[in-house]
This record gives sequence, C-alpha cells and structure tokens, in this order.
Amino acid sequence: MSRGELPGEPPETRQTPDGERTDQGIAVENADRQTDTTQRAVLSALVKHEPGVLAEVSGLFSRRQYNIESLTVGETIDDRLARMTIVVEESRPNIDQVKKQLEKRIPVISVRELEDAVQRELVIVKVDGDSPDQVNAITEMYDGQTLDAGPRSITVEITGDEQRIDAAIDAYRQFGIRELTRTGYAALARGEEPTAQVTEPNQAPTEAQVKTETIADD
Repeated sequence: MSRGELPGEPPETRQTPDGERTDQGIAVENADRQTDTTQRAVLSALVKHEPGVLAEVSGLFSRRQYNIESLTVGETIDDRLARMTIVVEESRPNIDQVKKQLEKRIPVISVRELEDAVQRELVIVKVDGDSPDQVNAITEMYDGQTLDAGPRSITVEITGDEQRIDAAIDAYRQFGIRELTRTGYAALARGEEPTAQVTEPNQAPTEAQVKTETIADD
C-alpha cells in the first residue's frame, strides 16, 4: 500500500448495498419515493395596504420555490387593506404549507383557499389590422371591447374566466397576435359568505390581529 491510500478493495470491486440511495449515499425509503400530484389552488389573502407587503408575500413563494401561476393585488373598500389573489400549481401538502406560512406573515390579516368563487381575468390583445371587420366580429362574439384601432394594428380587451380567455386568444391567432397581456385571476367567494375570514371583513385589523414580532419560516 502506497502512501495516501486506504486499506481494502478498490471502489469498483466493493459490494454495494441494496436499495436506492441519494447522491450522499442515504437510503431512500419507499414512502419517500412517492410523488404528490399537483393541483391548482386559488388563495385569497387580505393584507395591510402598505409598502413592501407584495415583496414579502412573493418572497415567501420564491424562497420555497413554489410555482405561482398568477398574482393580483388591489384595494378593497377599506383603503388601509388590500386583497391578493394568488393562483398556485402545487401538491396538496405544499398548498397547505404555504397557507400556514402566509398566515404567519405580519401584514397578512386573512388567508383563504377559494374552492367555489367568482373568478375573472382580463386580457388585452394587439393583433394585425389587415382584417378589421373579422377582428371586430371576434371581439363582439366574446363581449369584448376595442381599445385602439389603426391601419396596422387593433387592440382589444376581453374579460372572462380562464377558458373564455384562452378561447378568445386562440380565435385572434388567425389575424397575427403582436402582443398580449393577462391580468391573472381576481376572485371573490360566492354568495353572502365573506371572502376574508375575519370578524369584520374589509375592516382595519385590531392590535391582536397584527403582531409586531417576526415569525420565522418552519
């Protein structure tokens, strides 16, 4: 044995243990190999309307590498509060985990998963203006509105659920889509039930609801 070598058989002739192992040589149990199927969830968060809240919430998703399909934020009837509608595509355990983490954020007043909700999205599409009559016919079919029309391009607006928006975009492709932008979901709970699960929906939080200490991620 030369200097620097360890006793024993060379690596290529050594016996390897049965079973799947990680790159670090740790055995992977059968239960750990099971992968959770992903699903789409719509989360509604009532938050304090102040600088930095959007960055804090989106940073939570980024740190945990959760996939955000869309995120919208806007004012409520109380100008001290804002409502975020977040659409995520994740496994059920990850969805439950992100809900718990959002509830721990200091600016967040309420978090709720909306299983039955009124959902709408807006898309603005700019197409070539070679066939204005046909473009207008598609716009009317989807109850849209022409925002701008010129000799070379036409810009229209369509509002509806995701399936309606997708269908409208497909219909406009025949004219040549130059640009488009989608807002993402805006959603509220159906019926009389409040979207935010707090004592007084859309009212400023009490001191008990907004704590000053920082709570670390689990």
